[in-house]
Amino acid sequence: MVKALINGIKVEVPENTTILDAARKAQIKIPTLCKHPDAYLHASAACGICLVRVRGNRKMLRACSTPLEEGMDIITHDPEIVSIRRTVVELFLSNHPNECLTCGRNNNCELQSLVADFGIREEFFDKIVRNIPKDDSTGNVVLEPRKCINCGRCVDVCQNVQDVWALTFLQRGFNTRMAPAGDISLADSPCVRCGQCAAHCPTGAIFEKDDSVLAWKALRDPEQYCVVQIAPAVRVALGEAFGFPIGANVTKKIYTALRRMGFKAIFDTNFAADVTIMEEASEFIERFAHKKGPLPLITTCCPSWVDFMEKFHHDMIPHFSSAKSPHEMMGVLVKTYYAEKNKIDPAKLKVISVMPCTAKKFEISRSHEMSASGFQDVDVVLTTRELARMIKQAGIDFANLPEEECDPVLGDYSGAGTIFGATGGVMEAALRTAYAFVTGKKLPKVEFNNVRGLKGVKETSVNIEGTEVRIAVAHGLANVEYVLNQVRKAQKEGKPLPYHFIEVMACPGGCVGGGGQPYGVTDELRTARAKGLYTDDEAQTVRCSHENPYVQQLYKEFLGKPLSEKAHHLLHTKYQPLPIYRR
Repeated sequence: MVKALINGIKVEVPENTTILDAARKAQIKIPTLCKHPDAYLHASAACGICLVRVRGNRKMLRACSTPLEEGMDIITHDPEIVSIRRTVVELFLSNHPNECLTCGRNNNCELQSLVADFGIREEFFDKIVRNIPKDDSTGNVVLEPRKCINCGRCVDVCQNVQDVWALTFLQRGFNTRMAPAGDISLADSPCVRCGQCAAHCPTGAIFEKDDSVLAWKALRDPEQYCVVQIAPAVRVALGEAFGFPIGANVTKKIYTALRRMGFKAIFDTNFAADVTIMEEASEFIERFAHKKGPLPLITTCCPSWVDFMEKFHHDMIPHFSSAKSPHEMMGVLVKTYYAEKNKIDPAKLKVISVMPCTAKKFEISRSHEMSASGFQDVDVVLTTRELARMIKQAGIDFANLPEEECDPVLGDYSGAGTIFGATGGVMEAALRTAYAFVTGKKLPKVEFNNVRGLKGVKETSVNIEGTEVRIAVAHGLANVEYVLNQVRKAQKEGKPLPYHFIEVMACPGGCVGGGGQPYGVTDELRTARAKGLYTDDEAQTVRCSHENPYVQQLYKEFLGKPLSEKAHHLLHTKYQPLPIYRR
């Protein structure tokens, strides 16, 4: 432990704690733009706003990257320090466009907040805004480099957390700019569209493509029959936009809001998660118990992970589950099963998905299998942030809404369906059903706590009637390399496989930390949101996917059985290698 003084307040913190973090423990806020509170990101010391003074030291230090040392006497605020910080903010403004009113981060921009905090009402430096074109080539993540302040967060998360290396800094000095590596379009880069760059950007330099206009257009067309689904992680994050505590489950208020916005039917992606488990658990048993296919089986409900695998790890394609993601399964079931059941022309059905993810915007058009209904199965994807804006546009007092239910046929879900939103949740849900399918028995205890939590790679084993099932759970794409290399090493050396079943989620924490979730995500937020999902799971009467009576009805009336010919046609997909990205 290290003891020091900060503004005369005694602090004691672990060794190597930065001055910035030590000050926070003393309830002292030191402003910064380059350092994100998320523990996954490093301090670049790029912005220079966090300067502090140490008595006895003539130099000012950057609090975000300087460890607190024994006996330091630190001053974080005095007239000179505040004046320097103000000047630094004014310098940022000198090459930043004044487009706050039309910016995607208006009222949620860290630079804008600092300008307000410092009471800057005039600009004292000449304005030099570079003419760098917008890049919206991916159709889901938009780059506006003119608004970049070169903080380095996006580059850090893309390279070091996600191991994608789509973004970098080009040129030097005044001409330094953030861009895809090689100065190509983002669509031509290795980008996997996870949106973590947008989630961590402090300004409007990177944000999700706003498709709310498409949703409103569909809702206002009397010829369209609009249905909507919400992903597991959305329910424990949307409330943050309306003043609810972090992790508060606002599922039934969301149902009410969506109904008031004009949707004809309200479904829940959790139901489709239950269907995904029926298919994926059956696929695992086919491979594990009946030797029909290679092991390990790797889960595939994360489109960024699928994109990453096709680009960088296409030798693993044979190991990938062919099951579509839950919201795609929902889309095809709406335009087939639901349409037939309710005698609705599928051509008039519009399926809108509310997701915690920007990559889902790309997924809906990624292959012809996503049109198994004869139409595009999902028409529009909105992020959690977009839905929050739409609710406000609709004049809905969300906080005071009554709670309503979803439409049951494709809405009622099990506890297993809701935990899909947290890292380890897909694995846990699959194990609950796989155990029942293998043994014919009901699990006495459905929780698999060893796959929960925020450790980057979780390795464990489960005993099913005397047979060991070895599993791994990885989240944050930089952690995937270790897991896959363990498999490759065993294959090369002819040794037993280290894992039989692997779950991967691209975003740290899983979907609760997705690229389309409310800004400012940290491990504390990820933990609180995940806790909201696990609490929802515990509250459900049905906690295993195969026990969901509406899922049973779906298979009885329409699909037949898991992995049937019809199920394969509607609920499964294919993958293709993209060797141009070979490392």
